[in-house]
Amino acid sequence: MGSSVDSMRKVITGPGGYVLEDVPHLTDYIPDLPAYPNPLQDNPAYSVVKQYFVDVDDTVPQKIVVHKDGPRGVHFRRAGPRQKVYFESEEVMAAIVTCGGLCPGLNTVIREIVCSLYQMYGVKKVLGIDMKEGNENEENMGGYRGFYARNTINLTPKNVNDIHKRGGTILGTSRGGHDTKKIVDNIQDRGINQVYIIGGDGTQRGASLIYEEIRRRGLKVAVAGIPKTIDNDIPIIDKSFGFDTAVEEAQRAINAAHVESESQENGIGVVKLMGRYSGFIAMYATLASRDVDCCLIPESPFYLEGPGGLFEFIEKRLKENGHMVIVIAEGAGQELVSESMQSMDKKDASGNKLLQDVGLWMSQEIKDFFAKHSTLKINLKYIDPTYMVRAVPSNASDNVYCTLLAQSCVHGVMAGYTGFTSGLVNGRQTYIPFYKIIEKQNKVVITDRMWARLLSSTNQPSFLTAKDVIEDKKDGSCSDDNMNKEINCIYHNAL
Repeated sequence: MGSSVDSMRKVITGPGGYVLEDVPHLTDYIPDLPAYPNPLQDNPAYSVVKQYFVDVDDTVPQKIVVHKDGPRGVHFRRAGPRQKVYFESEEVMAAIVTCGGLCPGLNTVIREIVCSLYQMYGVKKVLGIDMKEGNENEENMGGYRGFYARNTINLTPKNVNDIHKRGGTILGTSRGGHDTKKIVDNIQDRGINQVYIIGGDGTQRGASLIYEEIRRRGLKVAVAGIPKTIDNDIPIIDKSFGFDTAVEEAQRAINAAHVESESQENGIGVVKLMGRYSGFIAMYATLASRDVDCCLIPESPFYLEGPGGLFEFIEKRLKENGHMVIVIAEGAGQELVSESMQSMDKKDASGNKLLQDVGLWMSQEIKDFFAKHSTLKINLKYIDPTYMVRAVPSNASDNVYCTLLAQSCVHGVMAGYTGFTSGLVNGRQTYIPFYKIIEKQNKVVITDRMWARLLSSTNQPSFLTAKDVIEDKKDGSCSDDNMNKEINCIYHNAL
């Protein structure tokens, strides 16, 4: 196999179109780094495992559906313990930081990183980059700011034992505040040599910059990320932790909206869910509940008035059933909101545009339309469960997933890998280089089967025109060459 490095990218190619998007290793820039036997070989927990260690050549394909004449495609390095490690347990000083918004499972990830380091590898020094209380200085906050504010707490299996049972993060979190050189200076000054960074796409971009600065300085410091986004908008990986819990909690809000709407004449329940740019929570919660009449997401444009518009559909559904439920993702219809309200270009500390409250706006637009243009008297209830969904503890499925992510991350770091994110690809834990994680956002493909399934489930119009479908295909959003059937399905549902 051949390899090439372009701007710190490590790509290995092989016959048949095989491409490995490999992750960096400390030995890439620190020659003659000593290796040690993995202590797991003497760990009683692993004595029952038939094969202790992952083979160095094990990889996981990004795509599992291929044509017989097509190339093998892109692969990622399989996660898991290696036969040799590049850190002695006594020398490790690890640090964990959580950044961005809250998400179910944060405490579970923290707990499992700490317990894995202690119980698998005998590491005794683990720091949490903490949020210092009682100080109004904004630098004394959690997240990246905590590094150069020198806010830390010692983490042990004992003091993290029960944290997975509650929501939020014991370390605190904040948006923005990233200063690469100040962060790396603090890492260097404190003797930290393993950094575990839990956060979304913006956080992973910051982690990538930290890795590059550490590499430029030639430091023996491994940097690993665990992708966190409740919206499930990180590419490549099957899903992000907390997503299953979010869908489950969102379904409770939908059920409440359904009960409210069903209990009144011409009742309408409007539920706003998370999803700035990606409508996965709205889509999956809709499919799970079976109580939704219309789901609106950022990826699928819609219009309000005129033939085939949302108002016409609402009126039709009310006449048919006497009630309905509308689910709308927070990023849906923002262009319509901007037309009717003064546009705001303000951004949060992470650089995300502050969105208008599309749920409140939509509720008022529906009320105004029926007051002026319909004989139906409606009863509308608006539910926004956003902060309830974000703040709950993770469910059983996410707890298991968080454990796998954390343990995989620790195995990779101890084996000397750096500049990577741990994630699930086609059901297998993998190591993905930072640049692949941050190059784009994962979005719902509205010309794909899953969206067609939703349309057939709700029997709502797609609000798509022929022009929309053509433009979507030009953007490369179609998942395969046989998408005509899905497009036809969408059109049939729109009629």
